[in-house]
Amino acid sequence: MAHDSSSQGDARLYGCWVELLTWMQDYATFSGLEFVKVSDFPDYIYRMERPYDLPTTTASASLNRGAQPLLVASVSPRHVDLKSVQLRLMGGSKHWHLHAGESGLLEGKRPFTRQRLHALLDGALQGAGA
Repeated sequence: MAHDSSSQGDARLYGCWVELLTWMQDYATFSGLEFVKVSDFPDYIYRMERPYDLPTTTASASLNRGAQPLLVASVSPRHVDLKSVQLRLMGGSKHWHLHAGESGLLEGKRPFTRQRLHALLDGALQGAGA
């Protein structure tokens, strides 16, 4: 699958990333999990007085149950050629590499939707005995 490494492709990916962060925050509110910003983009941290033009400073975030992360999400920094959003369920080997399509994130060729995220998290919580 070809990945769009143009500035337009980057803008789509980071726009999708912001949307995913919103979905995570909404799920946290609904489920009682805690949304935690884990890290900022390195170029945001070291930008000095230069303006910052990405739609968010958040490079990675997690949904925590108590003090333990249940899901960790991150996005590639700007300097990476083949950028993606990475999701990892903690305590297992499940992980996803999502790419920006024309109308949102893609899991391979399948759209990765809010409902898909909720299904993954609902399953993880059920498996964790929530």
